[in-house]
Amino acid sequence: MPKVKTHSGAKKRFKRTASGKFKFQSVFRRHLLTGRRTKRKRQLRKGSYVGPAQHHQIAAMLPYGA
Repeated sequence: MPKVKTHSGAKKRFKRTASGKFKFQSVFRRHLLTGRRTKRKRQLRKGSYVGPAQHHQIAAMLPYGA
């Protein structure tokens, strides 16, 4: 059976944890930060996990874990 290609954009954005969840870094942290409140920027430092509704989509894009 041939190998399945990994989605290049997904492998840069998501990491699979030991429990099988997908972890990603928050968005909106690159530029135009002067207009955002300090509290908002501080909260965006935290990562987050992919919800159950999208989990199967990310898993299909990352067949080998990435």
